Amino acid sequence: MLDIRFIRENPDIVKENIKKKFQEEKLPLVDRALALDSENRAAITEASELRAQRNTLSKQVGMLMGQAKKDPSKLEEAEAVKAQVKANAQRLAELEAREAELEAELHKLLLVIPNIIDPSVPIGPDDSANVEVERFGEPAVPDFDIPYHTEIMERFAGIDMDAAGRVSGNGFYYLMGDIARLHEAVLAYARDFMIDKGFTFCIPPFMIHGNVVEGVMSQTDMDSMMYKIEGEDLYLIGTSEHSMIGKFIDQILSESQLPQTLTSYSPCFRKEKGAHGIEERGVYRIHQFEKQEMIVVCKPEESMDWYEKMWRYSVELFRSLDIPVRQLECCSGDLADLKVKSCDIEAWSPRQKKYFEVCSCSNLGDAQARRLKIRVKGEDGKNYLPHTLNNTVVAPPRMLIAFLENNLRADGTVQIPEPLQRYMGGVTQLTPRQ
Repeated sequence: MLDIRFIRENPDIVKENIKKKFQEEKLPLVDRALALDSENRAAITEASELRAQRNTLSKQVGMLMGQAKKDPSKLEEAEAVKAQVKANAQRLAELEAREAELEAELHKLLLVIPNIIDPSVPIGPDDSANVEVERFGEPAVPDFDIPYHTEIMERFAGIDMDAAGRVSGNGFYYLMGDIARLHEAVLAYARDFMIDKGFTFCIPPFMIHGNVVEGVMSQTDMDSMMYKIEGEDLYLIGTSEHSMIGKFIDQILSESQLPQTLTSYSPCFRKEKGAHGIEERGVYRIHQFEKQEMIVVCKPEESMDWYEKMWRYSVELFRSLDIPVRQLECCSGDLADLKVKSCDIEAWSPRQKKYFEVCSCSNLGDAQARRLKIRVKGEDGKNYLPHTLNNTVVAPPRMLIAFLENNLRADGTVQIPEPLQRYMGGVTQLTPRQ
């Protein structure tokens, strides 16, 4: 969300940014926002003048009424001033109502005008223009066939999607036995991994109010992702970064409290509207999953350094589990409107012989802070908006796919890398039951 003052002073930059994001249909919104802003400022100025006049005229009425006791001609003059006071009051009420209307309409526009992207972001219309930056680990294809991930899980009696379909419908699953334990082991390892990086562990609320949802994501994303609790102003979170950033809503932090570095566990709930293709069956894209997340609230001048650190943490974690990954820079057309810069970490799938997304790291600049009214009091006593960032540590459904495929052996066993073994009770490999 951009500051209206920035739009007022830099309309051409805002329009050029919209073009870079291939959202030409939003270009008229800039001029409309400027027109609303101009009308609103004029209304505010007129209202301020009327309030100043009200004080002056009220004193004048009192003086004339006092004089009327000795000079009756002053009474008529006092009544004329009273009439002016009444007319001014009516006009002031009209202006105040109009101000509220203009501010509400302007706010809606500002929510959909995209944030200014970082100059380093590659320009392109959609994810086909995303750019591979770097690979970590050597992608390999074994000399034996790798089954689909749900087939691997079934060999360990580790998944039951049929029962979940009967209980909840498509997009849900039961994890069982060793696979369920592996799921929790990955989350526990990711939690401790981030704690060792100096992050504070947190379990946040799993439901949030509508004003928090509006503060952390675009309306389009909200409609396509969020489940609303019927009859209440509550939404099930689609990712814990939403409630984690929301933790600071309407707060003024002291500069000494920055950076805020938090890592959170939560279940996540998503509608996942639309068809996504055969490679997204199984547990690749589902309505309910669990995730370990990281968020940072920091000084603006530190946000790009944190962005670099955060995506590298994901790389380090996946490599510690023998999973090759790559960093993919998201192009302008693939960035959500609040994002300044974003990249995906993709894991190697030896079965598909390609990479697929497992983490997404984003710098949102001051957009979320502006929407949520999160401020920082600087050493000079002045308030400013911090920057917010988020990144996936691990989301086990997709992590499990990458883990099982990359650690599967020809005899059907799955090797457990050393860092994960203590979370698996010392187990070094999983052996199929069938």
